[in-house]
Order: sequence, then structure tokens, then C-alpha cells
Amino acid sequence: MKDYRELLCALEQRGEEGYRLFNERIANILAGSSVGVRMPALKAYGRALLREEDFDLDGLLSFPDDVYEVRLLKCFAVGRCKMPFGEKVGYIRRCIPVIDCWSVCDLFCASLKEVKGHREMFLPEIERCVEEGGEFQQRFAYVMLLGCYMEREYLPVIFALLAKAKTQYYYVYTGAAWLIAEALVKFFAEGAAFLRDCPLDARTVNKAIQKARESYRLGEGQKNYLKSLKK
Repeated sequence: MKDYRELLCALEQRGEEGYRLFNERIANILAGSSVGVRMPALKAYGRALLREEDFDLDGLLSFPDDVYEVRLLKCFAVGRCKMPFGEKVGYIRRCIPVIDCWSVCDLFCASLKEVKGHREMFLPEIERCVEEGGEFQQRFAYVMLLGCYMEREYLPVIFALLAKAKTQYYYVYTGAAWLIAEALVKFFAEGAAFLRDCPLDARTVNKAIQKARESYRLGEGQKNYLKSLKK
């Protein structure tokens, strides 16, 4: 497998300076901590990397985390590598500390679609992330719940975990509001009941209501009722 310097060189060849400057602001990462590879190009490179005969996932995960695209590649590779799911859980656990911005978090979550087939096995990992309470641990948990657990049977779990959201953190606040809004859209009665007795702060509740009211999937009567629940 390529060493770290070779990997960085390959990424730099695909980078664009203008995009780097733009994306560092959007992703809210340190200036100069990326090389400016657009996401389609990064994903294409990641797929090619995984097909290399000598690809080593453990080797990739051992590389430093100081470059944004390397962090993305680690998460992408863990999501895409084929292995028994029980083994993959361990790799996911190793990758969660790599998450340091919303874009790494959300790309990682989007790559973990197979969690839908192993919800019960993975639920303790989500619960652990919420309990430990780091900003991007909790965001990871809420985005995973949104993508893989938005079913009626999991609503009690979702609402119980939302009640523990540390919404003083911006990316927890936005992740929690997004999750509540989706629950309102898909399961209006249950979502509204949660909001009526919601322990979360006004900012999070009102953001969730705003996002839900923007959805074309709710009727005017439902939207008006949500407006009455604003704090």
C-alpha cells in the first residue's frame, strides 16, 4: 500500500486551490488543513484505492489525521470495505475519533447504510456515542438514527436519546433539530407529542419546528399546529 507521503501526493494532484479555500470555510475546518479535492473526485480515488491489491485498511487508519481529505478517506474506506458486520463495528469505533467537522461526520454516516440490516447490533454504539457526549460523537449518533433507524418501533429510543442531546454544541443542536424534524414529517403525532413535553432548549425545538414546517410532506393544519408549539 502507498505510504502516507504517496497518499498525500496523490490527493494533492487532485486538489484545486480555489475549492480548498471555499470548502475550508463551508466545512469549518482550519485554514490550510486540506488540499481541496472535490467530493466526487475523492470518492472515485477512494474506490480506486480500495481496489488496489495491496490495500491495507489498518495501514490507512494508522496515518496521521491532520489532513481533511485523509480523514474523509479513512471514514469512506471503513464504510466501503467488505467484512463481517461484527468486525466492521470495531473499525467504525476506531474511526469515530477522526470526526472533527460536520462534513466528515455526515459522509461517514452516509457510507454506513448496511447498519440498517444490523440495527440491534449497532444500537449500543449509538447509545455509547450519546452517553459520552462529545460534539461530533453525538452528531454521529443523531445522523445515524436519522438515516438508519427512522422507523416507528425505534421512536422511543430516538426520543430518549434526543433528550440527552448537549445542544450547547452547534453541531449537536443542528443534528438533533434535523432528527426531530424528520420524525415530525414521518410520524407527526408521535413527534408532536415529544415536542409538547420536550426537555430540549428553545433554540433546538424551534429549529426543528422550522425545518419540519419547510417540508412539503406536512399539511397546512399540521404546520400551523407546530407553530403553536414554539418555545
